[in-house]
Formats: sequence, C-alpha cells, structure tokens
Amino acid sequence: MAVMSTILSIQSSVAYGHVGNSAAAFALMRMGVETYPVYTVHYSNTTSYGSWGGPNLSPEQVADVIEGVDQRGALDKVDAVLSGFQGSEEMGETILAAVDLVKQRSPQAIYCADPVMGDVGRGIYVGPGIPEFLETRVVPKADVLTPNQFELDYLTKRSSQTKADVLAAVDELHARGPQTILVTSATADDLPTDSVSMLADDGQSCWLVSTPRIDQSFTGSGDLTAAVFLAGLLNGQPLSTVLSRTADVVYSLLFATAAAGSRELTLVADQDQLIDPRFHFEATRLR
Repeated sequence: MAVMSTILSIQSSVAYGHVGNSAAAFALMRMGVETYPVYTVHYSNTTSYGSWGGPNLSPEQVADVIEGVDQRGALDKVDAVLSGFQGSEEMGETILAAVDLVKQRSPQAIYCADPVMGDVGRGIYVGPGIPEFLETRVVPKADVLTPNQFELDYLTKRSSQTKADVLAAVDELHARGPQTILVTSATADDLPTDSVSMLADDGQSCWLVSTPRIDQSFTGSGDLTAAVFLAGLLNGQPLSTVLSRTADVVYSLLFATAAAGSRELTLVADQDQLIDPRFHFEATRLR
C-alpha cells in the first residue's frame, strides 16, 4: 500500500481456520499494514463446529498485553484500533480503555468497531448485555462502524425496508458518533435480491456496491470485510474507491473459497486476491 499504517486489532483467535484476528491480522499484514494482534480468546476452531478447545483470556490479561505494547512505546505509532466480537461487557470496557489509551498516545488514531451481535435469520447470537453495551458504549466511541443490516436495524430500533430506510438509519448512527459507516449487507425491497450490497457513508457522500450472491455461508467474512475497509480508509483513498476495493477483495476471496469447496476462508492459498483481486465492482453514488 502507498501509505504504511499501523493497526491495533483486538479480536478472537483460532488455531484452525480464519475468524477474528486469524482472518484480519494476516489479511492486513499481506496488504502492507503493520498489525499488533491482541487476542481475546484462543480457540482450536470457531464455535460454529459445535465443539472447540482453548482458553478465554480475561479482561485483565488483555489489558496486560496492551500495557506491555505501550511500554515499548509502540502505541504512539498506531493509526487505528479495530475490534469485533467482544465476548462480555467487561472485555468491551477493556477494549474501550485501550481505545482511550491509543488516542492519548496517538491523537490522530481512529476506532473502527464491528458491532457483532447477530444476523438476519439467526437473530441475536451474543450473550445477554452485549447488544445493549454495543448500543450505549461502543457506538458513541466509534469513528468507523461496520454493522450488517440486522445490526444496523437493532442499533437504531428500525426495520429498514427500502434504501431510504437504510439511509435514515445510517443518518441516525452518524448523529450518535461514528463519522464513517459501512453497512456490510444492505438489504431492501428496492435492491436486487440476487446480489449482496454494501453501503458506505461518511457524512459527505454515500456509495453502494453490489456483488453476486454466493450460495454459501462463510465464517470470518465480516472480520475480513472490516479489516480491508479500514485499511483502505487509512490509506487516504476516496470513500468510493475504498468501498469498491473492499467488494473486489472480499468477493474474490469468497469466490475462490467456494470454488475450493472449503468451509474456511482460503486466505493463505488465495492471498493474492488481497492484492490483485480477480473481480472488480464499481460503486455508485446514492447521495
């Protein structure tokens, strides 16, 4: 990338597969972004398999890791903090304390939060208190927010049926703090049903991009999307370019994963898609 950026990424980790930091950290480093991965859990695999092994790190252990990084003077170099699944309110508070510390050390740094809580068809799949914590504590702190459609509607207490509804929900979130919002799976009656749409809005302009729908669910795709989008923002690219590039990379990687018949993202085998994606999609301006 043209500009060297540094991200403190506080997320889960798995030994087998690619979710959380096990998706984001490799992708960011491959794209030329210096990444400090801090793990909140270290599991054998994703919980979607039904069984797994490994520890949950405590909020105190995570804070201890961040303190150690700070003692090296490294937080001064951080351009952004990235977080995803938070696990508990206590872990969430530890992440927000890390955001405050990074912004003390590096005032230009931004906080990108993926408010992981649920999805269309699955509903809420995080523990009690987490959705409310995301709504009341994380949203006001975030500079960049990357909800899916379900999370957007939950956070704004809306039921978006049209593009106009989605835009109204985005405007409401803007008013509560985040400067840039990426809706990672925008759905509306006036959007094509055979595509997956993403919408990005920074208060100055709003863009939409659609990619063909792949008939497969992917674990880690949201983590990858947030990481690629944040990397583009830090690179100083126009929002339309950032959104389009995010769609190019994510769709190309998911296409390759589906073609391989893999349940897990083929991040290593198809890492070139992070740099030179096979497919390209143009974003169109909504406002």
